[in-house]
Amino acid sequence: MNGAVLNLFWLIFLAATFFYPALKHKQVELARLRMLRKLEAKRGSRVVTMIHRQESISFLGLPVARYISIEDSEQVLRAIRMTPKDMPIDIILHTPGGLVLATEQIALAIQRHGAPVTVFVPHYAMSGGTMLALAADEIVMDENAVLGPVDPQLGSYPAVSILEAVKAKPLAEVDDETLIMADVARKALAQVKDTVTSLLRDKVGEDEAKRIADILTSGNWTHDYPLTPDQLSNIGLRVKVGIPEEVYQLMELYPQPPQRRPSVQYIPVPYRRERGGRDSA
Repeated sequence: MNGAVLNLFWLIFLAATFFYPALKHKQVELARLRMLRKLEAKRGSRVVTMIHRQESISFLGLPVARYISIEDSEQVLRAIRMTPKDMPIDIILHTPGGLVLATEQIALAIQRHGAPVTVFVPHYAMSGGTMLALAADEIVMDENAVLGPVDPQLGSYPAVSILEAVKAKPLAEVDDETLIMADVARKALAQVKDTVTSLLRDKVGEDEAKRIADILTSGNWTHDYPLTPDQLSNIGLRVKVGIPEEVYQLMELYPQPPQRRPSVQYIPVPYRRERGGRDSA
């Protein structure tokens, strides 16, 4: 009898150990969707999150940094396609940056959207995240949040630094691999400058867009240098300080979990505009 009770106890314990994490994850997922819908109802917009937390591999405990990926760009572009052209979009950004291809795809889609796009930065949006912020019609930051430079990187080296290293030596002393890297660096720098200029042109004018693009891409700071709202304003960017409380509440529902989860999230149904300015799924 005692053995049967003990076996039953262990069976219940194992079942609870197996199902509780999945149940907890589902509860957090539903809480996120409720908060997304609450923010959407308040602002009359589609809300998309791009939140990259550091994940961990459970069997080794090694950190795995997440970043803007092709999968992210596919999801964000899908969310934008499912949003009416006259409906605003709010994007909540928390990211160290990522792939240039994915970033530029998202940035161009943001720029092409017919209604205003607002990017909220509660903590940080570096590198590619900064480029996404530049594509938006409005950048809203926490007073302590930061953006970063968008100078291109080739592997572990800044493109500008590669060019400076080549200039510092006689050409005969520079090996072929470095010369090839310098050629790629020149192209990368020109491409990113052109992209940033095109994102800012309609907001600040051609000359001002080129000036800001040059500041952000030309290696004036290290790639991880934090640019505060005041510094961004001094550069010439229009930045608003004051994050809605719902954004902070939503961020709290993205703790660093032991398992992987989607970094881009939105309510996955098409929206349409009704008369009177209301929206519905």
